[in-house]
Amino acid sequence: MSRLFRRRVSSVSTLAASGGRVSVQEPIVVENLSRRFGENTALDGISLRVNAGELFGLVGPDGAGKTTLFRILSTLLLPDTGRATVLGFDVGRHLWEIRARVGYMPGRFSLYPDLSVEENLHFFAAVFGTTVDEGYAAIAPIYRQIEPFRERRAGALSGGMKQKLALCCALVHRPQLLLLDEPTTGVDAVSRRELWDLLAELKASGLPILVATPYMDEAARCDRIGLMQAGRLLAVDEPGRIGDRVRTPLLSITGPGRYRMLLRLRQHPDALSVHPFGDTLHYADRRTGVTPQALAAEIRSLLRQEGFEHAQVVPIRPGVEDAFLALIEGREEAPAA
Repeated sequence: MSRLFRRRVSSVSTLAASGGRVSVQEPIVVENLSRRFGENTALDGISLRVNAGELFGLVGPDGAGKTTLFRILSTLLLPDTGRATVLGFDVGRHLWEIRARVGYMPGRFSLYPDLSVEENLHFFAAVFGTTVDEGYAAIAPIYRQIEPFRERRAGALSGGMKQKLALCCALVHRPQLLLLDEPTTGVDAVSRRELWDLLAELKASGLPILVATPYMDEAARCDRIGLMQAGRLLAVDEPGRIGDRVRTPLLSITGPGRYRMLLRLRQHPDALSVHPFGDTLHYADRRTGVTPQALAAEIRSLLRQEGFEHAQVVPIRPGVEDAFLALIEGREEAPAA
């Protein structure tokens, strides 16, 4: 271990062991943050604030800029322009203060695959100047689920168990903020639900959490969400309210011959967008003067004339994914976050 690394680890350990608690109303403040990699703009003037005790979700596809933002907030990258503070500390000037107080779980499994579950946990506790016994209360709800496999090599764990181990390692030093970059990607549905149940418990304890996810059902479990696309933050709001940004009538359409219905509806002169959503189609109309009920009756009649006698057409309230599609297609104006 190099002398510089020993000195830095000692600094982190001292801060963590001393408690070093900092009470801030906004654990994360990001102002006009930008970052480029050559010709590619990963972040384009992002501004964002996360409140104390909040579970905040960043929602967007691969390449939206979520991971770059997480790496800046965890002091692994510096921004080109703008500024960011984490727990009151500047990401460019106070990296060791931030690292001692933040639990970071990157998107890719980054623990030591040749070490056992127990050995990984003890190692990360030691790096932060604590022990598993001292931090056990913080990780107990999660660790009890994998403790029977504590002697198994981390590389031999299932996807869900790997994520639980990584979350334990991020929590063992009792951080004041949790940063989770797509923690359920590649994990089965049951493990995804279990992990989000654990996040709800952590949030209830007062721990602020910033989590990135590509899944809309996970976004619905956050206090607020930010929709990201191509390095920009399109909108920030509560999950139940973000669909209100869609001002055009929206219909849900089900029935046999879904793909043929999709092609036919996209030919409709007033169709603004038609997208598949699981077993249904979501149809948005460009007219704002027609009521949803009248529109549903019109589209139902049209489909039956085209041979889709069993088509079911009902008006629906736009959800998070509807709002996201409307924003990236330019059908709705993205208000300032």
